[in-house]
Amino acid sequence: QVQLAESGGGLVQAGGSLRLSCAASGSRVSDNRMDWYRQAPGKQREVVASITRGGSFYYTNSVKGRFTISRDNAKNTVYLQMHSLRPEDTAVYYCNTNPPMQLSGKIYWGQGTQVTVSS
Repeated sequence: QVQLAESGGGLVQAGGSLRLSCAASGSRVSDNRMDWYRQAPGKQREVVASITRGGSFYYTNSVKGRFTISRDNAKNTVYLQMHSLRPEDTAVYYCNTNPPMQLSGKIYWGQGTQVTVSS
């Protein structure tokens, strides 16, 4: 059974830090490209960071130098370390494999974790 469990979000002041976790089951994070997405109110979900099977990284321009994606294969978990947070980083953050996990013919998403950055 596939499952993605995101955690670690919260309320933080601008300039603060958070570390998000994504525990996966039903698929190995080491066997997949893993993406972190975020969705702000009224906006489309966007990829903010990726880590490939080979360990290469991708970051969207707005988070470069502030966010770091990593994974722990033994824990089957992907992390997103976020520093120098800004109010515009406020969103619900999700992780997924790339291509995304499927469940009953539909893309599966975990519950996400809310990040709120106050100014």
